[in-house]
Amino acid sequence: MKDYLHSSWSQRYFTGNSTYLDDHGPPPRKILPFPSQVVYNRVGKCGSRTVVLLLRILSEKHGFNLVTSDIHNKTRLTKNEQMELIKNISTAEQPYLFTRHVHFLNFSRFGGDQPVYINIIRDPISRFLSNYFFRRFGDWRGEQNHMIRTPSMRQEERYLDINVCILENYPECSNPRLFYIIPYFCGQHPRCREPGEWALERAKVNVNENFLLVGILEELEDVLLLLERFLPHYFKDVLSIYKNPEHRKLGNLTVTVKKTVPSPESLQILYQRMRYEYEFYYYVKEQFHLLKRKFGLRSPNANLSPRPEFVIPSPLETEEPIPEDEQDDEKWLEDIYKR
Repeated sequence: MKDYLHSSWSQRYFTGNSTYLDDHGPPPRKILPFPSQVVYNRVGKCGSRTVVLLLRILSEKHGFNLVTSDIHNKTRLTKNEQMELIKNISTAEQPYLFTRHVHFLNFSRFGGDQPVYINIIRDPISRFLSNYFFRRFGDWRGEQNHMIRTPSMRQEERYLDINVCILENYPECSNPRLFYIIPYFCGQHPRCREPGEWALERAKVNVNENFLLVGILEELEDVLLLLERFLPHYFKDVLSIYKNPEHRKLGNLTVTVKKTVPSPESLQILYQRMRYEYEFYYYVKEQFHLLKRKFGLRSPNANLSPRPEFVIPSPLETEEPIPEDEQDDEKWLEDIYKR
């Protein structure tokens, strides 16, 4: 008994310095009734700045932890960098939504809990053109926006005709730089950056196994509707905020300026160079349309065209739900929430 009374525990107890953590260990981990760890590894020039603007409003409205990164040009990480980033993300206060331009990270590989992933992609050529002209001329937020992002770009490069870039096979307009979307879903393996079947198939597997939703920018309103349905603690009321005239006005400032469409010959060459990107895009689009149908949303085109959609799409309106006999598969949603 003497030894017990002189233990550090008893001293803290009798002197009034006892704490719950001292006496009982760490408190039990709070179990949240919804996915409390969400990662949006946003693909560049796929509407992510619009979504991040919405998330900033939503995080204040709903009280979740929005964790953003100032790193915009480092998507491929060393093993140590992966471990460090996963550690930082995993220790964030829950519920959190982490967003950064970064290729898919496998948390379970490093002993972490795999979060729920979401993402949005767009027609690959439309994405490439948006990036090409944005790097040169920025957007409506400011005349010097492009100078800040590409200060070392020479004038002759800044005003390089897009057709010359494609037809004369400049590095910016050829592989591997055109192989851009797939690595965001394939992951950090070196082969994920090599245009080919291996990276494509691995990206498809990750979409099926690790992503709650991968939407397409051309149908953004339906993407937002489904995000609100699947993750209401993060995205409740997102569509009404998106449609608010003040938000629309702010979103228009991020539209790339001085964007032109290449010649048909150049487009055809781009399509051939980006054939894996298009196979992935059409796969994601088909899965997205199946998901929309499951929840009663009409898709604009039931049959997928083998040709790319070269025309940069105008804003789309969300269509009315289809009157269906099918019931919403709530069990499917419950299974997602149990991950």
